[in-house]
Amino acid sequence: MNSPSRFCAVFAFGTALLVSAGMAFAQQYPSRPVRVVVPFPPGGISDGLARVIVQHLSATQGQQFVVDNRPGAGTTLAAAQVAKSPADGYTLYFTDVTTHAINASLYSKLPFDSVQDFSQVAMVAQTPLILIVHPSLPVKSVSELVALAKARPDEINYASSGNGTILHLSGETLKSMARIKMVHIPYKGSAPAVAAVLGGEASISFATTPAALPYIKTGRLRALGVTSASRSPVVPEVPAMTEILKGFDIVLYSGLMGPAGIPGDIVAQLNGEIAKMLTQQKIKDIWAGYGAAPVTMTPAKFTEHLRADIAKLGKLVKAAGATVD
Repeated sequence: MNSPSRFCAVFAFGTALLVSAGMAFAQQYPSRPVRVVVPFPPGGISDGLARVIVQHLSATQGQQFVVDNRPGAGTTLAAAQVAKSPADGYTLYFTDVTTHAINASLYSKLPFDSVQDFSQVAMVAQTPLILIVHPSLPVKSVSELVALAKARPDEINYASSGNGTILHLSGETLKSMARIKMVHIPYKGSAPAVAAVLGGEASISFATTPAALPYIKTGRLRALGVTSASRSPVVPEVPAMTEILKGFDIVLYSGLMGPAGIPGDIVAQLNGEIAKMLTQQKIKDIWAGYGAAPVTMTPAKFTEHLRADIAKLGKLVKAAGATVD
């Protein structure tokens, strides 16, 4: 073989080795620990679901996935941090997707674009809220509550987890759809809102399932409806709000995101593994304990869902007149 031919052969072989090595390197994700930022304190639904997913991914992906709780400013502090992180798959964001969508309209200015600055990786759960009332309120159904509120305008107050939160927007949606007048009392979280109803400071509230269920079971609170389009298997005896107010459908969605630009093969790897995980009965049982149901969708469908939620919830934010700056 003459030297030019030999050089070409060696060059081609070397190039092939480099390409091959590059592909092998890319396929090694994750090759070091992965941080999963959760924008809420420990103990809530998002934190609980995130820890189950982190434990599963640590067991199946050959590296540790670690929860990093970063609460504050209605999840926007954590979201801004994630949006600015390297798009290499080693910083992920497990969040309440519904809150992420609400913030796009709730804040007059955010340091990130709620869609464009993130990679939508995997939707994992949907969790309806439960409309609860204090047992002293003489109503046992949504219809009776509406009738009472119409007879006593502005005399019934409702507790929420704060201005612009999903609990607040649910209350405003009830007011709008039923054409009733109630007084909004914001608290700092779902648990304090439930405590306000328990203590008689507020008449009603929309609450997360874990926060309300123990008191519903003991009779200290009465459940009138769930906010999903159909009844919840966790409380199947409680009607869906839409059975009385057609079209009432407000659900908390949870999902895994990351900075914009995470390589498609990494997104596909994580999405596929999480989808596989959500088929397991033990995971479904854990989700049920949080009042949640597994949800799977492709990253593209996740993006579509997020855009639709921003539009839908933005209208509710505007109707409620809620702002945070």
